[in-house]
Amino acid sequence: MQKNWSFCVARLATTFIRSSMRWKSSSARPSAPLGSRILTNPDDIFKHNMWDHVQWTDEHKEDAWQKATENSSFQLPLAEQGKFDTDACQYWDKFYEMHQDKFFKDRRWLFLEFPELLPPCAEAQDTSTRHSHQQAIIPLRKGSTMDTETGNHQHSDPIQSHRKTDTIYYQEAAQERNEAAIQTTSFPGQHASFRIMEVGCGVGNSVFPIVNNIKGKDAFLYCCDFSPRAIQMVKNHPDYDDSVCHAFVHDICEEVASFPFPPQSLDVILAVFVFSSIHPDRLQAIVNRLSTSLKHGGIFLFRDYGRYDFSQLRFKKGQCLSENFYIRGDGTCVYFFTKEEIHDLFSKAGLEEIMNLEDRRLQVNRGKKVAMHRVWMQSKYRKPDPHSAL
Repeated sequence: MQKNWSFCVARLATTFIRSSMRWKSSSARPSAPLGSRILTNPDDIFKHNMWDHVQWTDEHKEDAWQKATENSSFQLPLAEQGKFDTDACQYWDKFYEMHQDKFFKDRRWLFLEFPELLPPCAEAQDTSTRHSHQQAIIPLRKGSTMDTETGNHQHSDPIQSHRKTDTIYYQEAAQERNEAAIQTTSFPGQHASFRIMEVGCGVGNSVFPIVNNIKGKDAFLYCCDFSPRAIQMVKNHPDYDDSVCHAFVHDICEEVASFPFPPQSLDVILAVFVFSSIHPDRLQAIVNRLSTSLKHGGIFLFRDYGRYDFSQLRFKKGQCLSENFYIRGDGTCVYFFTKEEIHDLFSKAGLEEIMNLEDRRLQVNRGKKVAMHRVWMQSKYRKPDPHSAL
């Protein structure tokens, strides 16, 4: 009995340590939550639909590069490209008209990959990951910082701290003024202590898993899309509840378009397979604008297509708009990112990297005996807290 108990304790400790280690380096490959089904025997390839953390051989890298080079060797003339940008809303509206809510499945994996979506008062599904994340972002008292690897407090130099006093004072004063404005301004979700916004929500495949998890937890979700048809489908969904959710039509490419909440009022922004549908030249301005909606310490969560994903290599000549940016048969567009591009995109907006991973997996069609190399980017960036400079 004692041996069994000791084994359980040791097992739990090992699990916690491994989970905590994922926060030490944004480039490290975590064993969870991105999965841990590793293909060690090639004969087992068709035993499961998906294999995690796939290592590409030099031969496969070269083959992927050649296919992408070939399908982008001819690019559509600029005169023909404009309509896919200016009429993007119409193409997506037609997409939702045709597929309704049958094309994508609800993203029930959200809280495993992004536990930050849960309000602080909610019970985290992965306790060790939540605990590790809180250690990494919790603001500390003035005059001290925390080493996120050891958990030890380190007192800063008093002279250096004194030099920062005026800057921090004005930053805190600005934050207090903004919080006061939020208290007095009337807007949806005004009284919630935890606010999330999903951009490009489509028909709600992320919305409703979130809504069903934040009810009764003093949290509120905003969700927007530039397709009026998609937003109407969200509002018509039986789980839509305007006491915890506000869906609205919004084009994040529009510089003058406003949000139904004040600046610096969001705890989390979520963008899942959204930025890839936008021309890459527009993205920096979009991230810059969206970042102004985050509170200090707020988190930007991102997941999208990675460079040389199977879907990129399937494109034919004549579907390329610009480098790594393609047009599908239905008129919608898709871009394929690298880690470096994602880091530049968010860091130039003034956000700090928490995680920036290239998620390589092997997806299998067991019926047709086909294996597909998938590449997705998964990233988390934080808006710096003035306290962290102390």
